[in-house]
Amino acid sequence: MNDWRPRLLALDIDGTLYDESYDISPRVEAAVRKVADEGVHIVLSTGRGLVGTRPLAERLALPDPYLVCSNGAVTVRLHSDAEPDQQVEFIDVVTFDPEPVLQLLLQRLPGVLVAVEEIGIGYRVTAPFPPNELSGDYRVEPIETLMAKPVTRVILRQPSSEAEEFLDVIDRVGLQDVAYYIGYTAWLDLAPKGVSKAHGLAKVADLLGVSYEDVLAIGDGNNDVEMLSWAGRGVAMGNATAEVQDSADDVTETIDEDGVALELSRWFDLG
Repeated sequence: MNDWRPRLLALDIDGTLYDESYDISPRVEAAVRKVADEGVHIVLSTGRGLVGTRPLAERLALPDPYLVCSNGAVTVRLHSDAEPDQQVEFIDVVTFDPEPVLQLLLQRLPGVLVAVEEIGIGYRVTAPFPPNELSGDYRVEPIETLMAKPVTRVILRQPSSEAEEFLDVIDRVGLQDVAYYIGYTAWLDLAPKGVSKAHGLAKVADLLGVSYEDVLAIGDGNNDVEMLSWAGRGVAMGNATAEVQDSADDVTETIDEDGVALELSRWFDLG
């Protein structure tokens, strides 16, 4: 491992790059830019939709980057110099029928908020979510309309419930026909079965001719477990839960301590 150096760097956003104020520290931003300047492929790999991921890629000035969005259901490449309607190249989009699982969950979670993704736009929702929880535009529609066609992602949110109460209901339901990721609050992400961040990253690595052994992945959430296990080196943030840390090869410092920059300094001269 002493002479190992990553060829592809996969980075989660929230809790890894972005702090609670939805900003990135100057030290971490400089470190990521430095690694990109050295020719390493930087892939933002996130539960965020495309509309919530693209601004960070543009801020970091990543050269025609690949983005793994919506927990791996949407993988794209950005072409900043192309015409506006040609700047997003879709590499992989995976959908599923949301009606069966929603019918099951709605019976047990009365009053739950539901959102389905509209790629590159935002979400269609049953009612407005708490401020700053969804990126992009949203449109309120009846639940029957939200369930009427295949989607890439469904979010369930119950602001009136404690996280433990919400998670207890999810555990008792026993979801089997979808992939799902539980947030730190009363928040549930549903994705197509078999889809994860690792799914999208594997497609990107294959296109770039990069082995998984040459991938460094850094993340903090439950939706990062597959990614950290798949990558040649998976690193959990110090602020990650014990389960996430156990899935990783190593643990760096917390986001408040610039854990991403500290991990990158092991492999690159950041100056």
